[in-house]
Amino acid sequence: MSNKTATLYLEDGTIYSGQAFGGSGESIGEIVFNTGMTGYQEILTDPSYYGQFVVMTYPLIGNYGINHEDFESVKPRVFGFVVREFAEYPSHWRSKKTLDDFLKEHDIIGIVGIDTRMITKKIREKGTMKALLTTNELSKEEAMKRLSAPLKRDQVKQVSIQQPFTTPGRGERVVLVDYGYKQGILRELLDRNCEVTVVPYDTDFSEITALAPDGVMLSNGPGNPKDVEGAVETIQEIIKNEIPLFGICLGHQLFALANGADTEKLKFGHRGGNHPVKELLTNKVYMTSQNHNYTVTHQSLEHTPLKLTYVAVNDGTVEGLSHKHAPAFSVQYHPEASPGPYDNSYLFDQFILMMDKKKGEKRHA
Repeated sequence: MSNKTATLYLEDGTIYSGQAFGGSGESIGEIVFNTGMTGYQEILTDPSYYGQFVVMTYPLIGNYGINHEDFESVKPRVFGFVVREFAEYPSHWRSKKTLDDFLKEHDIIGIVGIDTRMITKKIREKGTMKALLTTNELSKEEAMKRLSAPLKRDQVKQVSIQQPFTTPGRGERVVLVDYGYKQGILRELLDRNCEVTVVPYDTDFSEITALAPDGVMLSNGPGNPKDVEGAVETIQEIIKNEIPLFGICLGHQLFALANGADTEKLKFGHRGGNHPVKELLTNKVYMTSQNHNYTVTHQSLEHTPLKLTYVAVNDGTVEGLSHKHAPAFSVQYHPEASPGPYDNSYLFDQFILMMDKKKGEKRHA
């Protein structure tokens, strides 16, 4: 690790100085925190973190290095990484490189040796905010001036694929709309023998139906759902034509918007692998993996064709929806985990059953 200093400037004027690791230079983004004790490789490569600095609340990061198996996309998507302490010499049989080397390879700035507990408390009190992370010399006045500029709002466009691709399978044919999909979602579908075609975020309804899907999956992704141009109209057509649909995270929020509900930004969001969610039908509580800044508002569901299915135990926010008439449902959390508990992978089985049922109806029509 280098002896270079890194400085973190927050939008409220707070300054933290620590030791730099990984890349160098300067980056501006939104600062958030994640409560996971493990899974930093999946967090770093999750496209939903595009444009954000992630503060890890667990103090020891990098202990098991970086391996070839736990990537959620081809490269890290975070704009910066903030930790209390990281392991320069990891110990794990799967480890291929250190966290420092991995971030350096992709020029992602890390800062270590600062009070991550204090930063987390500040975010909880004041909410997520803009931040600047630099290894260059910079005055507070210049940093605040740069932080006054608005952040970009085209995150989904930046992380989505540009050309569709298909992974063969002998089961149901699924179109996965890529708003920033995680490999974990694709793995769950492939484990169920689905043929999956991943398409760009702006693929329209006619292009989707040309693929003759048995179902459509709306992926997770970064940013505000209201910034994703064309998505609502496409989803409305999918629902209107009763093609089975399953939305996850950002896909869940877009599903809600397409049905007349509304979304709003949470104060500091949900990020971690230990969030309890209650299923309203059974009152059963599941531990879930979550990563989102926005939520569907309860009051906006009143005059929609949507039924509330899951709620967050901690704050009562909307965690799941189903359509009252069409074969469509969504969840705010991540049933594919990666990282986090796999308690909720049964939702993929429900999606398979929904597609099978629809195919049966067509055969007997």
